[in-house]
Amino acid sequence: MMAVRRLRVTLVRSLAKKTSRQRSCAYGMGLRRLGHSVLLDATPENLGMIRKIQSLLDVEDESRATQ
Repeated sequence: MMAVRRLRVTLVRSLAKKTSRQRSCAYGMGLRRLGHSVLLDATPENLGMIRKIQSLLDVEDESRATQ
């Protein structure tokens, strides 16, 4: 069985004055406020949302940190 890659995504820049598409990506990942972090699987869907708003996020590979 293959291990799923996990990413810790943290919102580090405000969603104020951002487009509704950018806000939707953040809310879709479960990010609600500045400094909020969530653990996500590295699926193509999540990686696409991260790529769309990468300037607002801090992304760490959580699977490497736990080994």
